[in-house]
Amino acid sequence: MKHYKYSTLFAGLFLLMGCAGCSTAVQKEGPVTVTLWHVYGAQTDSPLNELINEFNQTVGETKNIRVEVTSVSNTNTIHEGVLAAAFDDPGAPELPDMFVSYPKTVLAMPDDTVLVDYRDYFTEEELHAFLPSFVSEGTVNGRMVVLPVAKSTEILFVNKTAFDRFSAETGAQLADLETWEGLFRLAREYVEWTDAKTPEIPDDGKVFFVHDFHFNYFQVGAESLGADFFDGNAVAFGTAFDTAWKPYAEATLIGGVWLQSGYATEPLRTGDSIVAVASSASVLYFSDTVTYADNTSEQVELVSLPCPTFQDGKKLVMQRGAGICTVKSTTEKESACMAFLKWLTDPQRNVEFVTRLGYMPVKQESFETYLPTAIENLDNPMYASLYQAFLKTQAEYAFYTAPQLENYLKLELRFEENVRYALKYGRAKYLEEGTDTLETQIWNTLDYFKENY
Repeated sequence: MKHYKYSTLFAGLFLLMGCAGCSTAVQKEGPVTVTLWHVYGAQTDSPLNELINEFNQTVGETKNIRVEVTSVSNTNTIHEGVLAAAFDDPGAPELPDMFVSYPKTVLAMPDDTVLVDYRDYFTEEELHAFLPSFVSEGTVNGRMVVLPVAKSTEILFVNKTAFDRFSAETGAQLADLETWEGLFRLAREYVEWTDAKTPEIPDDGKVFFVHDFHFNYFQVGAESLGADFFDGNAVAFGTAFDTAWKPYAEATLIGGVWLQSGYATEPLRTGDSIVAVASSASVLYFSDTVTYADNTSEQVELVSLPCPTFQDGKKLVMQRGAGICTVKSTTEKESACMAFLKWLTDPQRNVEFVTRLGYMPVKQESFETYLPTAIENLDNPMYASLYQAFLKTQAEYAFYTAPQLENYLKLELRFEENVRYALKYGRAKYLEEGTDTLETQIWNTLDYFKENY
């Protein structure tokens, strides 16, 4: 009997030890790890990576979640990688749990149902906190699959140092840049003003303005004037397009608009232009130092203003910037992704994130409560000016969402290439045939563009 009691005792101890071992095994089980491809900074120097480290050490630690960045690239590279994985191309990587994407990537996927519909994880109240146009853009085929985390728009960047010299002699005002009509009028005046500086050299007037996205100028312009820019899967060339064309072509043919390839940051850095419309995220690449062709440099003040609009059009501006897609997997992984995304889009934290990158926050509360204070604490005056322009844009403008056309990217690329080519052709004809032919060349150039587009 005694022997039986000891045997029972030892058996109980072994059982307890076994259970303790099971408990230890559970405690040592690794966190739910989710992977991310993103575009926000370099692999080793990324504001988002720093925030992810903070998440992993706080909320992630508590909830047993770890976010792991497996690629920092650009949207084009991610677009190609996602499609290669989605089409199961040989050698393609597996899709991560989350990736940065534009709706165009989702539209190009063979089956977008592999992506989570965020309405399954966010309540209507939570989604209502985002700016409605941002949510609308992320909705593809009736499902919300691209969650906004940082958005950009188009902003007018001005080399105010150079503009002030122009203003002192001509009376030009920054307020003239509020409308496209005013901007292109100043572009014409700037060509004449700079040409007159060297009377011994004819036709050497300088470019005033550069636009990164000619396609967006016409698209948003036509829509702001109450017309459809698209006719099905093609561009509609109507009266609103003509309205946008005239001042733009007039300033371009006389030499006031930049037509070379590349981004607007370059001609502003070299002094070949002093005003630009570009993505607000371009602030990362603008410089407050201009280096001229003769290798002299000048420190300048670069200021940001809301994008111009037409006098008779409504205040409409292109929204830009990608969001994050989540790939369907397990309940645990999907829930881990949602925990991170809700943490990242917290109104205060989202402002902390975007103000380090030149992007806009994605929630109304961020604009109203946290962004004004954040602006006061920005050390870089170029960034402070940008965020002041953001506040004005968000308060006064409507954000335009481009239609989800499968051939949108092809239309955009073909338009950009051909409109520049047509205007270069028109510029050459204008110089050849003389100033008296300007009005004729404006419309001849449009006809030439339509024929070749």
